[in-house]
Amino acid sequence: MRLVEPILAYQSELETIRRDIHAHPELCYEEQRTADVVAARLTEWGIPVVRGLGVTGVVGIIKNGTSDRAIGLRADMDALPMQELNTFDHASRHAGKMHACGHDGHTTMLLGAAHYLSQNRNFDGTVYLIFQPAEEGGAGARRMMDDGLFERFPMDAVYGMHNWPGIKAGSFGVVAGPMMASSNEFRVVVKGKGAHAAQPHRGIDPVMVAVQIAQAWQTIISREKNPLDTAVLSITQIHAGSATNVIPDEAVLIGTVRTFSTSVLDLIERRMNEIASGLAAGFGATIDFSFKRNYPPLINHPEQTAFAIEAMRAVVGADNVDTNVEPTMGAEDFAFMLQEKPGCYVFIGNGDGDHRSHGHGLGPCQLHNGSYDFNDHLLPIGASFWARLVEMSLTAPAPSTRLP
Repeated sequence: MRLVEPILAYQSELETIRRDIHAHPELCYEEQRTADVVAARLTEWGIPVVRGLGVTGVVGIIKNGTSDRAIGLRADMDALPMQELNTFDHASRHAGKMHACGHDGHTTMLLGAAHYLSQNRNFDGTVYLIFQPAEEGGAGARRMMDDGLFERFPMDAVYGMHNWPGIKAGSFGVVAGPMMASSNEFRVVVKGKGAHAAQPHRGIDPVMVAVQIAQAWQTIISREKNPLDTAVLSITQIHAGSATNVIPDEAVLIGTVRTFSTSVLDLIERRMNEIASGLAAGFGATIDFSFKRNYPPLINHPEQTAFAIEAMRAVVGADNVDTNVEPTMGAEDFAFMLQEKPGCYVFIGNGDGDHRSHGHGLGPCQLHNGSYDFNDHLLPIGASFWARLVEMSLTAPAPSTRLP
């Protein structure tokens, strides 16, 4: 590895910051303390700060030279509404709140890069440090954009990074094109006619209609979309009835749809509604169909991805960079930023959990798991990647900023 030496000197300080943030998790749009920590550190290092975009968002600005070129680096700050199972010293001090996705580490890695860049301005242009709230379901990226992120801080490209358990610590993964899926949710209420369970012919059973709909929907995935287009339709909740001898009036189907393209999503949403409506009508029932599009698919831009790969290789070597990492059906609201600006999102390996100190829970070190903990060994690696990305991108010829 060729880590940035000054950043290695900050490692102990970065670990202290990361563990402090981990011990004080804050949910989406409540990240006031975390934002205070970020703003205080940036100010200490002489970096101008703008606060309040997306409620609790923070933007730091580092300028050098005369070029009008600029890039944005984004880290998320929010925690999850879940109970931590770990008992080590930096475990969450707030019941029902936990940094189980590593946003504490993402924030700290960007702070490490900020510290270095504030003292070693080996670039010509502007770096915008974007500390974003509410990634976990709150669409904080879009909220910051609605508050004028790209208008107030014009940038040519934007980059994001997420730790990824299962990828070897000290390595990176990325792929051009679709890398994470869209996130969408549905709720369908089947309205029938209640009756005594011993006299089903006197009613219209919404439970049986719901079962038919649930089965028929899977043919959209297996028989209607192109087999080369990846998609998931998962029914995660079915609610109906309150007694063993009563056919209820209603049954409810709830779940999620994930796709890598909007066209496939359009097909699935349309056919779900048509199939559910048609089946319900065939049984004499009706439906209320609602479908909510949360996050779009995350699609990396080819030129910025190629540039990020070069920066990763400069830090950890070509053998530790997977340029064709397997995409995931998980979702990420950085996708909104990539719809507006060219850019790239990368995975940094978090390992398999061997880094966890005594006191970790019995579960695996996976994202959104009560036994998860961010791997502090990544802090100088991720910060070095950010630093090299800035130095390389703001001295090399500019990659295209044209959206496809």
